Amino acid sequence: MCGRYASSRRPEDLVEEFEIDRSQVAEPLAADYNVAPTKPVYAVVERPPRDSEAGDPPQAGAVQRQLRTVRWGLVPFWAKDLSIGNRLVNARVETVHEKPAFRRAFASRRCLLPADGYYEWYPTEQRTSAGKPLKQPFFIRPADGGVLAMAGLYEIWRDPAKDEDDPDRFVWTCTVLTTSAEDAVGHLHDRMPLLVEPDRYAAWLDPTGSAVDDLRQLLVPAAPGRLEAYPVSTRVNNVRNNGPELLEPLQALETPEPLETPGPAVERAGQGSPS
Repeated sequence: MCGRYASSRRPEDLVEEFEIDRSQVAEPLAADYNVAPTKPVYAVVERPPRDSEAGDPPQAGAVQRQLRTVRWGLVPFWAKDLSIGNRLVNARVETVHEKPAFRRAFASRRCLLPADGYYEWYPTEQRTSAGKPLKQPFFIRPADGGVLAMAGLYEIWRDPAKDEDDPDRFVWTCTVLTTSAEDAVGHLHDRMPLLVEPDRYAAWLDPTGSAVDDLRQLLVPAAPGRLEAYPVSTRVNNVRNNGPELLEPLQALETPEPLETPGPAVERAGQGSPS
């Protein structure tokens, strides 16, 4: 799974990196080294130049590539409230086209979610007072320091409690697609985010292409050697902790620091160290 990641690029850098036609980012997000579900994140989408927020999928050729701010945790259009998004932060690529929460978004609302890298937790030999293994966080990033373009889906949920003329009545939300982890990181966790290579951005984002087999062929695990993983401070376990120091590698796993356990509020929101 992907339950936490880092995103520190400025919107102007992402505009250049992803060849954005129009940025819809009103207020730039602060660099976030501990992105957790329900937080705002950047997403690259393709939409009509003057799209209605909940309009029908556009016709071929009538779109522009946009940078948007969205909420992590997909909320289907039929949901009664935002809370379901807390559980829909990941979507398994093997079944995404079948699940009621994701199938419409997979057909026409695909996006790219830029990241510096993501975190996974590996069980250690240390034990909690309840006898469960304590987990050591690792940061996984491109070995060349580039940007990860995680494959995502987005939805536009209309808040029924808000008036027609309320500019905040539409909420943009997203989820990260995952697959079986490749060997380089498979020993840390059995799932990992799916990535989209630059030469496939356009095909993945195209809202008019919906053939399941064609879409799956666009998604690939990271090529061998592309990603590197190293242990980091357990301060990342707590979503209240943030800053570039969270990405600093630990010197040695043989003498790990005391593990910082997520608080109850974090665990309830599904934002603690993934299992």
